[in-house]
Amino acid sequence: MLWLKAFHIVMVVSWFAGLFYLPRLFVNLAMETHEVAYDRLLLMARKLYRFVTPIMWLTLITGSGLWLAYFPFSMNWMWTKLTLVAGLVGYHHVCGKRLRQFEARQNTKSHVWYRWFNEIPVIVLLLIVLLVVLKPF
Repeated sequence: MLWLKAFHIVMVVSWFAGLFYLPRLFVNLAMETHEVAYDRLLLMARKLYRFVTPIMWLTLITGSGLWLAYFPFSMNWMWTKLTLVAGLVGYHHVCGKRLRQFEARQNTKSHVWYRWFNEIPVIVLLLIVLLVVLKPF
């Protein structure tokens, strides 16, 4: 089980690295006016999204294995954590939708909007870590 836990932690860190960096690329894409630079940022965003999507799935699989092995279904903090994780999966897919809009040159959001959007995974990570460490309920 310790191997599974270690692998899960690595996958979580890797997924969050992508969730932190991809919206930052969106900030830059929303500000970019030069076609060549825009295309390079778009390529970076596309590759990052393709890279972190399987990592998201590995995070979910290893996390499910840990949940089934360690935690009873009656732990309310775990249900709250799982709700936040479901929100992160949704956020990940929203990033994919935003990427497709940039690819189609149909972005309607400002770089300021993306700066705020970029803060969502930071807040969710903080809440999840507090839930896991403190187990408040």
